[in-house]
Amino acid sequence: MQPESLSRAIQMSVAPVFLLAGIGALMNVFSGRLSRIVDTVKASQNGIGEPMDERTKSIYRQRMKLTIRGIGLLVMTSLLIAAVVAVMFLSVVFQLNLAAVVVPIFIVAMLLLMLASTSFLREVRLASVVINKIL
Repeated sequence: MQPESLSRAIQMSVAPVFLLAGIGALMNVFSGRLSRIVDTVKASQNGIGEPMDERTKSIYRQRMKLTIRGIGLLVMTSLLIAAVVAVMFLSVVFQLNLAAVVVPIFIVAMLLLMLASTSFLREVRLASVVINKIL
């Protein structure tokens, strides 16, 4: 293997790695929101926070489901992006045209990222319903 090939493989892998960093930041946001949901429900059950009526409990259940779904979608996205990086690296190192493999994996990863973003938006909207109820 030529040193130029290794350098090219690393260069091609940089952009998807930045995407992985962004996905990691989104996972951090999701996990923070999930912990807030759990803490609020636990506080309510222990009599520390405001008692919740059935509608509010239902909203918190929906928020938790959406948040967990979003985290799962982001995990799948990051695994697919990592696969794209690996295939691109192998493509350069072994001088193979693996575009037919990389393109569908990347497209599926982007679709999963869109679904995760949709879950996030739906969860935020549900959170605003609870806030509007209080105000």
